[in-house]
Amino acid sequence: MKVRGIIFDLNGTLIDINTDEGNEQIYRSISHLLKYYGIRTSRGDVREGYYQIMKDQRRRGGEEFPEFDAVAVWREFVLSRAARSGAVIPKNKLAVLPHFLAELYRGISLNRLELYPDVREVLDELRPNYRLATVSDAQSVWAVPEMRMVGLDGYFFPVIVSGDFGFRKPDQRLFATALRRMHLPAEEVVFVGNDMYRDIAGARQAGLRTVFFATGQGQQSMDGVEAHYNIYRFAELRAAIRFFEEQA
Repeated sequence: MKVRGIIFDLNGTLIDINTDEGNEQIYRSISHLLKYYGIRTSRGDVREGYYQIMKDQRRRGGEEFPEFDAVAVWREFVLSRAARSGAVIPKNKLAVLPHFLAELYRGISLNRLELYPDVREVLDELRPNYRLATVSDAQSVWAVPEMRMVGLDGYFFPVIVSGDFGFRKPDQRLFATALRRMHLPAEEVVFVGNDMYRDIAGARQAGLRTVFFATGQGQQSMDGVEAHYNIYRFAELRAAIRFFEEQA
């Protein structure tokens, strides 16, 4: 097999991340902040409103594997609570506030964000010889700065983030979009991921060769689904690529 491109999942595959969306400080901080915009709310209302709008947004999308848009969720929350409070928010502030709230939400929830061992070294070896891309179930408002924080900005083209599309893996359109932008056929691309359902099953259905990185995050097994190659340390990806390239 001629390998010309490698697509990576992001969180749980390249980045070891842990977040706590149940942290009450998230909702308390946002409710306090919104008071400065004339919006009267409570931490309970922030929490319940956020998840209800997210649920409604996913339902309205009508997708089989629906994804939400965090910035749009916060925009809808702000507009609805401003109307309820009789608050008038200047357009220039309304343009940036939802994005800021999404960042604040993520920043407070974030407990751990670091690369898995050997990721940078292996990517540096692969980059001169292969086209590298990422397809991630995530939000661009979070994923892009987090990639920069761990030093991964500039490694991948394209960067496909499900929140920009309204659907998530294993939807075939995400993989197809990555391949189209890479200008490569599926039979010349390897996908590396940590979730047996969303990553491995999805990538196999898209015609890609697959590497399962057993990090303990994500779904670790699925009946009837196997990766073409399994690794337990990221450094083993070197051997996986050689394995595919030695196949007829």
